[in-house]
Amino acid sequence: MLIYLPIAEISVDALVILGLGAGVGFLSGLFGVGGGFLMTPLLIFIGVPPPVAVGSEAAQIVGSSVSGVLAHMRRGNVDFRMGAVLLVGGLVGSSVGVWVFALLRTLGQIDLVISLAYVVTLGAIGSLMLVEAINTVWRAHRGAGTAGTKLHQHTWLHGMPFKMRFPRSRLYISALLPALVGALVGLLAALMGVGGGFIMVPAMIYLLGMPTAVVVGTSLFQIIFVTSNVTFLQAYENQTVDIILSVLLLIGGVIGAQFGVRLGVRLRGEQLRGLMALMVLGVAFKLAFDLVATPVDLFSVARPYDL
Repeated sequence: MLIYLPIAEISVDALVILGLGAGVGFLSGLFGVGGGFLMTPLLIFIGVPPPVAVGSEAAQIVGSSVSGVLAHMRRGNVDFRMGAVLLVGGLVGSSVGVWVFALLRTLGQIDLVISLAYVVTLGAIGSLMLVEAINTVWRAHRGAGTAGTKLHQHTWLHGMPFKMRFPRSRLYISALLPALVGALVGLLAALMGVGGGFIMVPAMIYLLGMPTAVVVGTSLFQIIFVTSNVTFLQAYENQTVDIILSVLLLIGGVIGAQFGVRLGVRLRGEQLRGLMALMVLGVAFKLAFDLVATPVDLFSVARPYDL
């Protein structure tokens, strides 16, 4: 069933878009990520212009994250105090990111920057997560166990001022640390059309030291408000939000997230991190290949959104 996307200026199969939304929503509930790190490249692969893919995916992430958070709230797996601190930084970072996005678009470099940002960021994060997950499984296999092993080490970062207690996460750390993490994720949300969970989740586990069970729900809570801010600013400043595309993705995403949450509670932490690492690396390799491969059409006509 073909449907025309007015902002993207292409026709797509509505069932394919719904299926993509459901699949990414499933991953959102499973891993505590918005899913944009996977959906935005997939939309680009099927012909959606990169700026429109970034802007429209931010709107879809809002819906799937709300669905996931509601499921985690029922299980008590959301640290609202930590989420609020992350959110403050995220709102600042996402606002700055939309301004940078508009500047790069004016310079005609936004498509290249989006692709390069995905390759570098996903490649680095995916590699680190995969190595850690493999080491954890290997230690367990050798009988070393992980009961006494900390996922993070205290550094000078944890000694910064403005310390706060986060009872749900059993932490007493500087509020500046999660605020800075939130700001970085907000910046990436605006530039890459992602919720930032693929960075947020590892940072909350390894840098902040939060329990894995609480990380997923808290990450989704913060993602809701940051991506809402990105969606509004992208629509207002850059006119790159295709509402029809976003609604189709949203319908599929809300449904898929519920099933992801149900499966996620049955998997161990190292299994979740290992599976997420493999997906992140797969997307990075595909984008890197597309950057160096010879295109089918050596010449193209610029679309209106590039002018």
